[in-house]
Amino acid sequence: MSEPSHENRRPIKSRASGWAQASARILAKAGASPNMISGASVAFAALGGSLMALAGMSGPVPRGVELIAAAACIQARLICNLLDGMVAVEFKRGSTSGAIWNELPDRVSDALFLAGAGACAFVSLHPLTGLTLGWVAAVLAVTTAYVRELGRGLGFAADFSGPMAKPQRMAALTATCVIAAFEPLWKGQGEVMLIGLLIIALGTALTVARRTRNLARALAERARTAN
Repeated sequence: MSEPSHENRRPIKSRASGWAQASARILAKAGASPNMISGASVAFAALGGSLMALAGMSGPVPRGVELIAAAACIQARLICNLLDGMVAVEFKRGSTSGAIWNELPDRVSDALFLAGAGACAFVSLHPLTGLTLGWVAAVLAVTTAYVRELGRGLGFAADFSGPMAKPQRMAALTATCVIAAFEPLWKGQGEVMLIGLLIIALGTALTVARRTRNLARALAERARTAN
């Protein structure tokens, strides 16, 4: 990962926490590169998405274990996303290919998690509902990043506005996994994951619309200023 500019660095309060600073320092001293940490985030996403998909085909007890483990993978991905930037910026370990590693793994990770959630939400009564919602949410997640990077390409600061930016999406998916792990207690059949995905998809669609509106306003303001 390269050293992102302050305008393209997501504001994260935990970046200043003691555990984050210590973890980044340990990784940097151990020789871990930011790109390696970014790659690890994709590995956690692949594992978490697979666990969610497997949970959709498992019995009550294995399903609960798999979904809790998937929730842990989501949080591990976010920690990787935090530490790769810290190692790159605070410890000056960025590389020339860092801009690629800063963005591409995130897009792959979003798709793996949300597609896996869609597979988990597979319901026999409506066999395509969960899969469709999962992929719709994945496409929308990628689109939020596209609009943000489009704005940067046009010369504006990165727009990290929500209401369902990456941290909020992953928080919602983590909560959904944890609640869905206990779904067999009330004999649920995937409804929790369906509802969670629907909330994520709607919130992400609103995020795309909001960022697009912000970009359109910024372009209009630039045109007025130029005139």
